[in-house]
Amino acid sequence: MADLSKELIQELRAKTGVSVMAIKKALDKTGGDTKKALEFLKDEASIVAAKKSDRETKAGIIQSYIHSGRIGVLVKLRCETDFVAKNEEFQTLAREIAMQIASSEAEDVRSLMNEQYIRNPSLSVSQYLKEAIGKFGENIEIAAFQKLEL
Repeated sequence: MADLSKELIQELRAKTGVSVMAIKKALDKTGGDTKKALEFLKDEASIVAAKKSDRETKAGIIQSYIHSGRIGVLVKLRCETDFVAKNEEFQTLAREIAMQIASSEAEDVRSLMNEQYIRNPSLSVSQYLKEAIGKFGENIEIAAFQKLEL
């Protein structure tokens, strides 16, 4: 772990948003290979998401998004605590999901979760949400959404 560069750790932190300790662990497990470390972190996020999936989500926000005055979206994104709900990154997550819905043909949460994420087509919306769960350390769910179009 002593030979892990500060720059490499900062780069992975900027890409993933996970804790420095999790990044160090991933780099240790993968021998300092950045690509393998990213895969390791994705796998860890999926494991964390699975462990937290049965935890109750009592807090959250309702996010709106209007696209060109012709498409409007409301999304209810739930989390476990107000602390996370008030976090700027959580609010950004809600806005990203609202934009996803605006560009989507999904009619319900289940079909939305199976779609490719618009900002990173190598991920599904479900995988994107699992990464967020790993990052925030709380269960997060898209509770409902409504889309209106002209």
